[in-house]
Amino acid sequence: MVNDCAEQPPVKDGPADGYVRVRLDLAYHGAEFSGWARQKGGRRTVQEEIETALQIVTRSPELFPLTVAGRTDAGVHARGQVAHVDLPAELWEAHREKLLRRLAGRLPGDVRIYRVGEAPAGFDARFSAVWRRYAYRVADHPGGVDPLLRGHVLWHDRPLDVDRMNEAAKLLLGEHDFAAYCKKREGATTIRTLLELHWDRVPVDSYAAQEGSLAVATVRADAFCHNMVRALVGAMLLVGDGHRPVEFPGEVLAGGVRNSAVNVIRPYGLTLEEVGYPADDQLAERNRAARRMRTLPGVTAPAAGPAEAPEPAAG
Repeated sequence: MVNDCAEQPPVKDGPADGYVRVRLDLAYHGAEFSGWARQKGGRRTVQEEIETALQIVTRSPELFPLTVAGRTDAGVHARGQVAHVDLPAELWEAHREKLLRRLAGRLPGDVRIYRVGEAPAGFDARFSAVWRRYAYRVADHPGGVDPLLRGHVLWHDRPLDVDRMNEAAKLLLGEHDFAAYCKKREGATTIRTLLELHWDRVPVDSYAAQEGSLAVATVRADAFCHNMVRALVGAMLLVGDGHRPVEFPGEVLAGGVRNSAVNVIRPYGLTLEEVGYPADDQLAERNRAARRMRTLPGVTAPAAGPAEAPEPAAG
């Protein structure tokens, strides 16, 4: 799997003089992308597609870098992704009314920007966010996944007990060091606050020939580290199909190290659904607070700068 967690450029508190910060709300189908972030070697990424399209439609000699709320891994989808870009004020004024339509005409069909607007003061797509919400969709029908859903639903070949998985999920909520469920990154914390984790049965699309339902995990946290959602779901699937007891995911978390029994499951079942932000008058304070390195009670933190703030990536 491609690791798309290369460092982003340093993030400033606001746009430079003469620039306007623009918020982009967007969606993409991740199957043909090597993740969000630009990469070496010519791999196709969402960031590169949008930055290139923006440069072309504004006829600018300059490439304007995007900052994103949550960098998704290769193959992961998004319906509620948020990014920002700082544009020269004159360029923004010249293109703001037609920019959305022009981007729609230039971007490929697997990435869409559906809202463009000037961001309020203090807004930063990454550091102002207070939570990110993902969904992971699983089909456990013995016949497999409906062909029209296969691009964003994982097939699990054993029946899943959603009640058991929800019991296991309760043991993971709150602020913890999720090192056992993350791919560690040098100098970064793995402490996260898991705000919501539950499973629901959702009927299969009524137009589908296949009967039954999907097991859908809703996972919401202040931020995620690399592979965290897919590792958490992988652990709970072992509970749902009876391979492990309800206590297993919590025991893995307490162990503090990766457990070979927990698989980081396939990316295509995962979708970034929504990013939450505070009220406009709280954006700047949230921006500053999110840059500080977190520790658990009784643990001393090393000196931290913006590059060490919680990494909002999942996948």
